[in-house]
Amino acid sequence: MDELLLIAASGLAREVLAAVREGGRFNVIGILDDDAGRAGTVVDGARILGPASDALRYPEAGIVVCVGAGRGRARIVERLAALGVADRRYATVLDPSVRIPAGCTIGRGSVLLGRVTLTAGVTLGEHVVAMPGVTFTHDDVVEDFATFAAGVSLGGGVKVGRGAYLGMNASVREGSSVGAGATVGMGAAVLADVPEDETWVGVPARVLRAGIQSGTAA
Repeated sequence: MDELLLIAASGLAREVLAAVREGGRFNVIGILDDDAGRAGTVVDGARILGPASDALRYPEAGIVVCVGAGRGRARIVERLAALGVADRRYATVLDPSVRIPAGCTIGRGSVLLGRVTLTAGVTLGEHVVAMPGVTFTHDDVVEDFATFAAGVSLGGGVKVGRGAYLGMNASVREGSSVGAGATVGMGAAVLADVPEDETWVGVPARVLRAGIQSGTAA
């Protein structure tokens, strides 16, 4: 089995632990977390070994960043890159229930939990997190660090920007886009393009909070 380090002692880390233990591909050697007070404690059988920078002490181990927010994952990846951690070290974690059809691609560091479905021609970037029951339909394109809560459904040809967040059971109409850094609320039905950094909620979804650029322009 390949050795694996998880970064951040989070709820997502516990879910990743459960997935990899069932899958049998990885041996989780521990968790790295910047909270010094947690060093030496145990989370679901995995010991917290030290801060994130200690990834350099385990050069043969793969890495998965288990911070729930995409921006948080991005900050950690950038910090580790500055320390010399290579992109090739990031592992992709797939729950055993997930099937990847031919023609679909998944970037390094991404996590797909139970019953995530990809149909055809789906492209997921790096460090994407999809919680249980997410559906990606044909030709969806998802950029790095996007996050999908449980039960999200994308129609065909949807584009989701870097670091966007889609809340539990949200759905996006085919051919629509969700901009970089945007947030779609729980249960929302997106029927039009969501601009970057905006927050949309409701059925049909409407803007709740404008992005920085939109707010300035107004």
